[in-house]
Amino acid sequence: MAAFSATHCRSYSYSHSSSINGGQNQRFSFSSFSRLSVPAKAIRNSLQTVVLMQDGVVATKVTPVEKETPKEKLKDELLSVTSTKEWDEKAGFDSNENESTVSITVVGASGDLAKKKIFPALFALYYEDCLPKHFTIYGYARSKMTDAELRNMVSKTLTCRIDKRENCSEKMDQFLKRCFYHSGQYDSEENFAQLDKKLKKHEGGRVSNRLFYLSIPPNIFVEAVKCASSSASSGNGWTRVIVEKPFGRDSESSAVLTKSLKQYLTEDQIFRIDHYLGKELVENLSVLRFANLIFEPLWTRQYIRNVQIIFSEDFGTEGRGGYFDNYGIIRDIMQNHLLQILALFAMETPVSLDAEDIRNEKVKVLRSMRPLRLEDVVIGQYKSHSKGGVTYPSYTDDKTVPKDSLTPTFAAAALFIDNARWDGVPFLMKAGKALHNKGAEIRVQFRHVPGNLYNRNFGTDLDRATNELVIRVQPDEAIFLKINNKVPGLGMRLDRSNLNLHYAARYSKEIPDAYERLLLDAIEGERRLFIRSDELDAAWALFTPVLKELEEKKFLPESYPYGSRGPVGAHYLAARYNVRWGDLDIEQVAELALLFVWKSNVIKRWILAVKSCE
Repeated sequence: MAAFSATHCRSYSYSHSSSINGGQNQRFSFSSFSRLSVPAKAIRNSLQTVVLMQDGVVATKVTPVEKETPKEKLKDELLSVTSTKEWDEKAGFDSNENESTVSITVVGASGDLAKKKIFPALFALYYEDCLPKHFTIYGYARSKMTDAELRNMVSKTLTCRIDKRENCSEKMDQFLKRCFYHSGQYDSEENFAQLDKKLKKHEGGRVSNRLFYLSIPPNIFVEAVKCASSSASSGNGWTRVIVEKPFGRDSESSAVLTKSLKQYLTEDQIFRIDHYLGKELVENLSVLRFANLIFEPLWTRQYIRNVQIIFSEDFGTEGRGGYFDNYGIIRDIMQNHLLQILALFAMETPVSLDAEDIRNEKVKVLRSMRPLRLEDVVIGQYKSHSKGGVTYPSYTDDKTVPKDSLTPTFAAAALFIDNARWDGVPFLMKAGKALHNKGAEIRVQFRHVPGNLYNRNFGTDLDRATNELVIRVQPDEAIFLKINNKVPGLGMRLDRSNLNLHYAARYSKEIPDAYERLLLDAIEGERRLFIRSDELDAAWALFTPVLKELEEKKFLPESYPYGSRGPVGAHYLAARYNVRWGDLDIEQVAELALLFVWKSNVIKRWILAVKSCE
């Protein structure tokens, strides 16, 4: 077991794999045990003198002192030793055999993800004393690099963002001394065997637990896993592998990847990471719902009119076009990040907070959903746009993207869950690049108040009177509930106000990065926030048919200007289900209405022109 130096990192029980390479889990709470420092004979005698009375009162029993034999004296002498070192010398044990260590290998250590996210997250955990007492971090990549060069590269991305304590630079130096590098090919068992020798040297005879983080392209996942499993897995502890998305391009490729990985690993050893599940507000979803009586009764089709899950970035692909063009926004964002949020939001109450119980409920939601239809999807692609004297490029202006690419950079979709709780409630998703802002949020729009006495105060726009719960995942994390309220004064004028929980104002502690939480969970063997294989299968089953149809029919994405709110088609899609996107204010809705009218007039004129030519 890895002995953690600070138990404040986790208040719930720690999941530890007792068998080698990812066997069954044993759950126990953090606790510390000190070695016995009193003779065993004295313990036996003291136990014999205690008698519990019927009412719980403790009485003592006098017993005669027995003469110790030489054998018993030696036992007591061994047990009375207070020094761990002396204990091991007298008993003939190697002290390291009773301890464990964690070796974390970042495969693809020279890449952007490793530099910008993984190493900084590991340092943050170390800074907060959340890593085990004995740990080693190895970078593994094809690039030729020394330990010193790796440390120099990593040091440029480390920050003491948690707080400004004076020992920050000291902590950095201590952390970097635990970081090492090994150059090798991802498909070379020989190179991984060399890594294994280096890891064993640092492990020093302790029980070795090994975590491999695959920060590499998906086409080399299997070869890297094969080599790590055969040549560098732990011989006496656990071995776990974190796999980054994408997990295939569709149901078929995902199934092939899963089958290939399971040739070398068990399902318990595979940690499919989706960093959105590690975000504070996403993890808080179940707390908000199941720990607050006011929300759970409302979490049904009787009270909720629609649910919106919105993701937007205010920048384009900008250099990542080669990777992105092979996947598109649906595979990159919707099929994983947004669908995982939806499953957590809509699931039934799990039996417990155990990982399997939670993931079972998520799978039930995904299997209850209707396969996505083409008519319930809108796709778009951003085009060049000039604003404030600055010209922003189109998607196809990216040199790594083909000029005739039809890959969507925006998508909106309407999904439905066919179960008793959510029947008929539209779940609308929207995700895009090069939009007007950056953010991610969940919006829950409640139904209108039946027979509302104050309808006349809202005029004809009843949507303005709708209660709405907004969970802002990023940035500037917050939860706020929109309610109707009387404006102070003699008249009866109503106003829409927010009951607001703003995290930065409420909590002084900075919110940890998602990778910190997920890396710590992987080290502890906690699987709640990682994706199970059947969960992945169910997610791909929803999106694969519509993705194939879009690609086979070469569906043309609707253009939208860089920095805009996306294609107009997304608003038509929402209107079809009597929904208004919640991230629009009244003025923006009015602008869209005028645009709808203008487009309708253009279409009418075009039809008239065609008819006149006939």
